[in-house]
Amino acid sequence: MEQLNQWIAEISSFLWGWPMIILLLGTHIFLTVRLKFPQRKLWTAIKLSVKKDKNAAGEVSQFGALATALAATIGTGNIIGVATAVALGGPGAVLWCWLTGFFGISTKYAEGLLAVKYRVKTSNGKTLGGPMYALERGLGWRKMAIAFSVFTVLASFGIGSTVQANAIATMTQESYAVSPAISGLVLCALLAAVVLGGIKGIARVCSVLVPFMALFYVIGCIVILIVNGAYIWPAIQLIVQSAFTPQAAGGGLAGTTVIMAARYGIARGLFSNESGLGSAPIMAAAAQTRNPVRQALVSSTGTFWDTVFICALTGMVIVSSILAYPDISYDNGATLTKMAFSKIPYIGTPLLTFGLMTFAFSTTLGWELYGERAMAYLSGKRWIYAFQIVYIISVFFGAVMNLNIVWNLSDCMNALMAIPNLLSLLFLSGMLVHETRKYLWRDRLDRDMEETEIREIEDK
Repeated sequence: MEQLNQWIAEISSFLWGWPMIILLLGTHIFLTVRLKFPQRKLWTAIKLSVKKDKNAAGEVSQFGALATALAATIGTGNIIGVATAVALGGPGAVLWCWLTGFFGISTKYAEGLLAVKYRVKTSNGKTLGGPMYALERGLGWRKMAIAFSVFTVLASFGIGSTVQANAIATMTQESYAVSPAISGLVLCALLAAVVLGGIKGIARVCSVLVPFMALFYVIGCIVILIVNGAYIWPAIQLIVQSAFTPQAAGGGLAGTTVIMAARYGIARGLFSNESGLGSAPIMAAAAQTRNPVRQALVSSTGTFWDTVFICALTGMVIVSSILAYPDISYDNGATLTKMAFSKIPYIGTPLLTFGLMTFAFSTTLGWELYGERAMAYLSGKRWIYAFQIVYIISVFFGAVMNLNIVWNLSDCMNALMAIPNLLSLLFLSGMLVHETRKYLWRDRLDRDMEETEIREIEDK
């Protein structure tokens, strides 16, 4: 097993190496230029995200779709992941992470647009979409669409269920001496109560849980920044300087280079917001929206909140704490994060623990839906119930098992999801321009999508 784990880890390292980083970041920049910087419409997108298109086709509100997508992306990557990037790449990694999020807004916009453009409607009213439908209907790449769906199902059992359950069980055991088996059973019960209620139940829970957990985490970060007030401006200077010149903020960060800062900052930024991964558009396709561009704009705000805002806030907390307490250990991201939050008297550590637990649980909900919709593409509705049961049971095993090999397998599956999704974005960039011109550049965001564009299929 050790040899197998090492072999999978090497494959994962290769898949997430410089070629993937260049492909992802290159796609971000290409789409930003090709679509004339959709980032400039961010405020319009935020306003649209809290509006309802009640009479439009779809299963859940635009905000419900956004909240569910955010539930799957806002997680340990925003907290531990950013701190890990700083520990390995230095303070400059924060700026590279932020820039990745800024350009990633365009890719998330493009994913949302194609998800709605090529979604299908079943005879019982379900709306299904995502990269698999864009690959099949937009490019005729049926085999690639099947491959993407298979990778998504496999990834859902890794990054979605077992890994998140293990993180929650580990935290409850370390903090409150709760047995992993008990944590696993409780998680199974909570997950079943939500998942068996269908997509609308998941969206409702995420619509409440995501704003609540994000608000608590942001308040905690603001408190830390107030405590570290004298170090905020020096932290900003250090982040910018370290992104372009070799710098060291302390003994543990000595020797970091510009290349290291860029590599770890870009990698963690890409991993945290999932722009280009192809997961979020699966949920975007279910949104009640009158045309593809409206939901594309709403989807793009997910990357803004996830990386441009929350990851940047986390980075400022970490770097300002490093400057404020130079005698602390910089061994790893978890150490840095715990140190920063421990500076909030009495409630700092419980706040971090609560934040990580709710983030992990919400990720479990979001990825269940992704896996379920991928399974629906592969088999129709025949195996959906079986998938739900196996997914819920896998949470228990995730809570009680050692998951080193699962982590590495999940990373591999995520990379293999990204490749066909990115290809669809690049090869359908002409369609992206056409739809953006039709609705956004000509100021027709209130125009309805033509009925002839919505394909209906039998619910098998």
